[in-house]
Amino acid sequence: MNDTQLLRYARHIQLAEMDIEGQEKLMSAHALIIGAGGLGAPAAIYLAASGVGRITIVDDDRVALSNLQRQIIFGTDDIERLKVDATKAALSRLNSEVVIVPVAQRADDTWLMAHCVDADVVLDCSDNFVTRHAVNRACVALQKPLVSGAAIRFDGQISVFDARLSVSPCYACLFAAEQNFVDESCSTLGVFAPLVGIIGAMQAAEALKIIVGIGEPLVGKLLTLDARLMQWQTWQLTRNPHCSVCG
Repeated sequence: MNDTQLLRYARHIQLAEMDIEGQEKLMSAHALIIGAGGLGAPAAIYLAASGVGRITIVDDDRVALSNLQRQIIFGTDDIERLKVDATKAALSRLNSEVVIVPVAQRADDTWLMAHCVDADVVLDCSDNFVTRHAVNRACVALQKPLVSGAAIRFDGQISVFDARLSVSPCYACLFAAEQNFVDESCSTLGVFAPLVGIIGAMQAAEALKIIVGIGEPLVGKLLTLDARLMQWQTWQLTRNPHCSVCG
């Protein structure tokens, strides 16, 4: 690291668990973010600020006025821009050393199998079960750690699924695809603006821990938040031996 980098990341380097070695791991890592909306925005901001070397962001949507209430990476001038392009511009202003790769398309099975392979960690910040299950299938097949978050109304949740660990459940162990869960949309049910910031920031935190190898990621645990009461609950998860994906 040069002197500028040592100063930029000084508060990380001062952490005994991180030190220079941990920061260098971040700087050489690749994080893949699926979804550039309410969860993806804070997650991407903290990953870029922390110096994750390469961040790929996948989303085919454009910025709308109604996004600005919670998708904090965008401004009024970004309306009608592709979200991934606006995100790249914002993150490059924040940290020009980070390589931002915008991908303006939906993340389907074919794309994910081809591109998850070189990611160190995958963050699912999407808003629908089809995409979540596609991301999970790719991460299980390629043995990539997956940080999964969701938020609707005043309710949020986060977990980590790590196929490298034999005891880790996958997303489908919790939400089986064959159960045909119905997507709940912010456009019809609403979402409390700070909630997505809380969950998205936690996704970034879990991703950083995984990359550096510190702490205890949320493997085998589901954290749920009721933001009306600001109360957390922790649910223990176990691997389903009959899971159609990882079983």
